[in-house]
Amino acid sequence: MNTNIWKVDKYVDNLENNPQVVDAANFLRENEVVALPTETVYGLGGNAESDEAVAKIFVAKGRPSDNPLIIHIADRKQLSRFVTEVPQTAAKLMDAFWPGPLTIIFKKKDGILSEKATAGLATVAVRMPDHPVALALLKTCGLPIAAPSANSSGKPSPTKAEHVLDDLNGKIAGVLDGGATGVGVESTVVDCTEGIPVILRPGGVTREQLEAVVGEVREDAALKDQSARPKAPGMKYRHYAPNAPLYMVSGTKKFLQSLVSEKQQEGLRVGVLTTEENHRFYKADVILSCGRRAELQTVAAALYDTLRSFNQDNVDIIFSEIFPNEGVGHAIMNRLQKAAGHKLISE
Repeated sequence: MNTNIWKVDKYVDNLENNPQVVDAANFLRENEVVALPTETVYGLGGNAESDEAVAKIFVAKGRPSDNPLIIHIADRKQLSRFVTEVPQTAAKLMDAFWPGPLTIIFKKKDGILSEKATAGLATVAVRMPDHPVALALLKTCGLPIAAPSANSSGKPSPTKAEHVLDDLNGKIAGVLDGGATGVGVESTVVDCTEGIPVILRPGGVTREQLEAVVGEVREDAALKDQSARPKAPGMKYRHYAPNAPLYMVSGTKKFLQSLVSEKQQEGLRVGVLTTEENHRFYKADVILSCGRRAELQTVAAALYDTLRSFNQDNVDIIFSEIFPNEGVGHAIMNRLQKAAGHKLISE
């Protein structure tokens, strides 16, 4: 398959009539899949009402079919087509964070969306992305668009069009290149179907921000207990992993360096994932900074790009610093834990 590349300047006016956007929208109407930029990561979009289109998403990604997809919309009025009700807590969260990196789970109407998109569940996850190119595409095609991250399943999510092409070139109809994304980690997923909202996946909106709007917010037990069954099926799979084994390291910089030295003596090519503050301390084959520890938003924005960079440097093993498990750091640690398969070395 020939994969089209449509470059679009997100700052241009009247994006809905941009010929590149219109071309991409036409492919979506024809039940082809198209990668699109959002403020979090690039998504792999397909018509959420079409079994054919959704099946193509799973095939392109190599993604397990019991993993429900997030539905992207451009207008809250679209919800009434496939959602049974909008609880008061959900309405408050939409007022505060839509468009933005927040996915809300609703009870769905039967017979509208593809059962493949919702993995046969009685609920549906929906968000409105905060990216002008994504919103223009959604408005132009007029469809609810199912869109997981536009990468091969298990690999780091794409924050640039180049990342999408690395994984999916020749497997999808096209990539709408709107430049690098901003937030860098996926949206926060919140279940609003049963009273007190429950975070199923930490992301671009923090628990503290949510609680400032709706009061008490809980977390799915699986976020803290690996043995607990995650309420969101997709959370049980390994994600975001670079090619080389990744280990999180809890301890001093000196301890992490001792691990590096030990593996180098074994003849391995060793990588270190660190921050700008600590970059000069380490001596390893490849040392990559993913942002500033003092500003964790910069770490979130650069995390996936940095993990992918280790693949280009052909390291044999990677040791990563850990981060405070609060605010956006909660989302960062969730992604690192999954990338590492929960492998942690403590001093």
